Amino acid sequence: MPGRRSISLLVNRGFPMSKRRYQSRNPSQRQLRVGELVRRNLARILAELPIGDGDSPAPPLTVGEVKMSPDLKRATVFVLPLGGRNTEASLEALNERRREIRRILNRSLRLKFSPALEFVPDPVFDQMDEMQRLFNLESVRQDIDATRTEEDKRLDE
Repeated sequence: MPGRRSISLLVNRGFPMSKRRYQSRNPSQRQLRVGELVRRNLARILAELPIGDGDSPAPPLTVGEVKMSPDLKRATVFVLPLGGRNTEASLEALNERRREIRRILNRSLRLKFSPALEFVPDPVFDQMDEMQRLFNLESVRQDIDATRTEEDKRLDE
């Protein structure tokens, strides 16, 4: 049976058998869509749910972004307390109650799997502060001023 042998040779030579080779590092549209859906629902849930102990309630939280794993079973939630204080205490309280938060989230979402939640600090605000610091350096300000046009200067006045 020469036909079967030639087919098996084609399958074994150069034709990838898994999808891993074709997966990109960028999130898919589905990951982005589900991540945004989870972010909106988590923001609502965290606004209603008291986080922290009775002596010192946690400040309101900002849910900046939710990154979903390719299989949509894990969600990394980037949060930051309002004002940026007590970040570690807030994250610890959130991670202790993540099962309860996941259960509440599961009631409001219609997904095949309820994603496992991991709360991490949101680095965006620190990155913005660093960018602002860099823009305020004297050497950078000189470069910016040298490239500005007359119209830009007129608009600033």
